[in-house]
Amino acid sequence: MTQAIAATDGPQSQVDLDALAASAGIAAEHVVPYGRDVAKIDLRALIPCGEGADAQDGPGKARYVVVTAITPTPFGEGKTTTAIGLAQGLTRLGEQAVLTLRQSAMGPTFGIKGGAGGSGGARILPAERMNLHLTGDFHAITAAHNLLSAMIDNHLYHGNELDIDERTITWPRVLDVNDRALRHIVTGLGSKIDGVTRQASFDITPASELMVIMSLATDLADLRKRLGRIVIGRSRSGEWISAEDLGAAGAMCAVLRDALEPNLLRTGEGTPVLVHTGPFGNIATGCSSVVADRVAVAGTRSGGYVLTEAGFGADMGLERFVDLKCAVSGMHPRVAVVVVTVRALKAHSGRYHLVSGKSLPEGMLQEKVEDVRAGAANLVKHLQIVRGFGITPVVAINVFPTDHDGEIEEVTRIARDAGARVAVCYPVTRGGEGCLDLASAVVEACQEVGDAVSIRPVYGPEDDLRTKIAKVAALYGADGVDYTPAASRLLDGYERDGFGDLPVIVAKTPLSLSAEPGLKGVPTGWRLPVREVRLAAGAGYVCAICGSLSTMPGLPSRPAAERIDVDVATGEIEGLR
Repeated sequence: MTQAIAATDGPQSQVDLDALAASAGIAAEHVVPYGRDVAKIDLRALIPCGEGADAQDGPGKARYVVVTAITPTPFGEGKTTTAIGLAQGLTRLGEQAVLTLRQSAMGPTFGIKGGAGGSGGARILPAERMNLHLTGDFHAITAAHNLLSAMIDNHLYHGNELDIDERTITWPRVLDVNDRALRHIVTGLGSKIDGVTRQASFDITPASELMVIMSLATDLADLRKRLGRIVIGRSRSGEWISAEDLGAAGAMCAVLRDALEPNLLRTGEGTPVLVHTGPFGNIATGCSSVVADRVAVAGTRSGGYVLTEAGFGADMGLERFVDLKCAVSGMHPRVAVVVVTVRALKAHSGRYHLVSGKSLPEGMLQEKVEDVRAGAANLVKHLQIVRGFGITPVVAINVFPTDHDGEIEEVTRIARDAGARVAVCYPVTRGGEGCLDLASAVVEACQEVGDAVSIRPVYGPEDDLRTKIAKVAALYGADGVDYTPAASRLLDGYERDGFGDLPVIVAKTPLSLSAEPGLKGVPTGWRLPVREVRLAAGAGYVCAICGSLSTMPGLPSRPAAERIDVDVATGEIEGLR
C-alpha cells in the first residue's frame, strides 16, 4: 500500500511538501513552498504537449480517468467529494493516484453552494486555503483581466488612436464575488478627467476568458500568445482590436506568470492533489488546467492513475472536457466515473420542487423506490452521452445518510440494466475505505479498456459554428436551435472574419438537459434558445449563451458569508462549508 502523507487541518499545519510531491512523482527541485502546507510546482516539471503527451503514451503510461455526473440538483451530487474518495480508495489499494481539481471560487463560497473542496472523510487540505485565497491565483486573474479593462478606457480617454467603436466593446470587468448590482454599470461618471462615460458590466472571475486561457494554456509561451489574441471589440472601420493592439498582453502575462504554476495540496488521507484554475461549468469550460494534468502525467509511474473532474453533468462538463480540453492536451480518458445520487433521481421524477438554500422536501426523505425509478431516464441518458464519446462509464452511487437500502438497490439495478459497472460509495462518512468498491471497479474498467483509447468529439473543426452548436444541442436532446437576430448577425460576422473553425461552448443551466431549469428527467419537444454569442479568441472558442443564464451571480437572502467568522484567540476560520 502506498504510504500516505500525514495530514492535519490546523491553521498553517507543517507538511513535508517534498514527500507529498514525491508521492506524485514530482522531484523536490520543482517544489516551491507557499507557506507551511501548500506548494507551487514550477513549469519545468511539464512534459511536452501534443505528440507523445497522451496519458496512455506518456512517460508513465498513466491511466487517465475523468469524473462526471448526471444532471445535478441545486445542492450538487458530491462529484468532487467522490473524486477525492476515489483517489483515496485507489491509494488504499496500493495504486499510485494523483488528483487534479479546480480551485474553489469565493463567490459560491460566500453565497449558497459553499466551498468545493469535498467534505467529511473526502476533502482537500488545507480546507480553509482551498476555499479562500489559496496562493492568490484568482486574484492574479482578476487583476490581469481588469488591467486590460483599465487600458481600454485609458486608450479611449487619451484620444482613441485605434479608433475603437465604443459600442462594440465586449470586454467586461470581473470580481470573484457574487454581486448582481454590477451586472450592468456605467463607467466614467464625474468630470471629464474621470474618463469616458460608457455602459459596461462585470462578470464573476471564474467566467473570465482569462480563467479559461489559464486552464487551456500548455506553457508560458502558449499563455502569452493566447493573451495577445484576446479581442475586446472593433474599430469603426470594422477591424478587430486585440489586447496586443492595446499593448496590454505583455503586462497581463507578467501578472499571470506565477499563477500558471499548479498548486500542490493533499486529501485528508494524504493523496496528492494538484489544484489549478477554476472556470465555471455552466458558463465556461468547467475543467481544471491542462498544465496540472501534464504535471500529474509526468510523475505517474506505469499503471498509475491521474484523476480529474469535469463540471456538472456529462452533457456540459464532459462535452467541453472532450471537445476543448482533450483537443488541446491530446490526453484521452479510459474511463468516466458518472456520479449519481438517490435524491437526484428522485428530483428527476418531476414530483418535487427543490429550492437552493432550503431543505429537501419532506417527501424526498421517505423511502420511495418508485420515485427513483421515475427519474432513471436521466442516468440512462448520461450513460448514453458518455458512451457516445467513446468512453467507458462506471457509475458511482454517492450515498447520503437519508438514503434507503431499497432505493440504493434500485439505482444499482438501473445502472446494471444499462450495461454499466456500478459501485456504491461512502466518501463523506468513510473516506477512502468507503470507496474501495468504486476504486476496484475503476481498476477493472481501465484494465478492460487497455491502451487503445480513442475519444469521439461531438463535432469537427470543419463544421461551421451553427452546425457545432446544433450538434451540441442534439446531444442534450433538443429538436433544434433558435437564435436571436443579434446572435445570428454576430455568428455571421465570426464566420466571415475567420473564426468559424473555433470550438463552441453552450452556456446554459446545469439543472436540466434543456435550457429551462424546471424541466427534469429527459425533456423532449424543446429547442435551444441562443440569446447571445461571445467571441473568446484568446481562449479559442465561441460561447453561445442560452435562456436567462447570468455571468454574474447574485447572493441569496441569507448568504453563507453571514455565518463565516474568525476565532481571534486561535486564528481559526469558522463557518466555512
